[in-house]
Amino acid sequence: MATHSATDVFETHRSVLTGVAYRMLGRVSDAEDIVQEAWLRWSAADRAQVREERAYLVRITTRLAIDRLRQLRSRREAYVGPWLPEPLVTDFGPTVPDTAERAVLADSVSLAVLVVLESLSPLERAVFVLREAFGFPFSEIAATLERSEAAVRQLAGRARKHVEERKPRYDVDPDQCRALTERFLAAAAGGDLGELMSLLAPDVRLVGDSGGKAKAPLRVIETADKVGRFLHGVTRKPIIEAEFRFVEINGGPALLVLSQGKPDSVFQVEVADGLIQCVYIVRNPDKLAAFAA
Repeated sequence: MATHSATDVFETHRSVLTGVAYRMLGRVSDAEDIVQEAWLRWSAADRAQVREERAYLVRITTRLAIDRLRQLRSRREAYVGPWLPEPLVTDFGPTVPDTAERAVLADSVSLAVLVVLESLSPLERAVFVLREAFGFPFSEIAATLERSEAAVRQLAGRARKHVEERKPRYDVDPDQCRALTERFLAAAAGGDLGELMSLLAPDVRLVGDSGGKAKAPLRVIETADKVGRFLHGVTRKPIIEAEFRFVEINGGPALLVLSQGKPDSVFQVEVADGLIQCVYIVRNPDKLAAFAA
């Protein structure tokens, strides 16, 4: 510790702490708040007594995130319409050159997985995130949660089974997802209902998140006919001074829609067997603040 300041040590581990907090809470702003609180506690701690800095910081962050998640539960229950995570801009860049490793990271932060994690208990979610997304040993997770290792293994087994049973089986090829997103946009913008329908799986789902602050479906729309007609109707009402940009969110390609230079919505599709299986639309302005820049 003598040669590294508190700030240097914290910044070294900030990305891991932010990753844990975001996967726990599904909101960038909440994750940033938790990491800031972890910094305050770290800066005030007796760091001479800390043997493993990374483990200590993850422990603080995880416990704070569990407390925040319990507080958020009642707010989520009162949320207007379907709830989706706040889109997270992801660019793993050259630090993750291996395709398989990139797929694992992308999967742990995908919108589909984060939606499933919402149905876990806070402790199950913490165990799943620390184990499956970051590979922490059970002994370290047990120390973090102040539970026995046997109890943590049980929580991990339950959480993994729950996620595997509910997680949709999607392809993670970003090129295929982007190509289908481009065709999807062209068909919707051109009013080509036939082409649009040809891209949708028969049991496709559309999930729109507005929080009651923008126009979006208040229920999940299902089947190709209903989703296609909804999208066809929406695109007949042009967006003022619309701009479209491809971005990477939550490990996959997405479409950012701007209106008069301001974020209007983010679209992302999930693909399997060459067809769109799910369409996510985030329109809650609170969840698009990061795209304003």
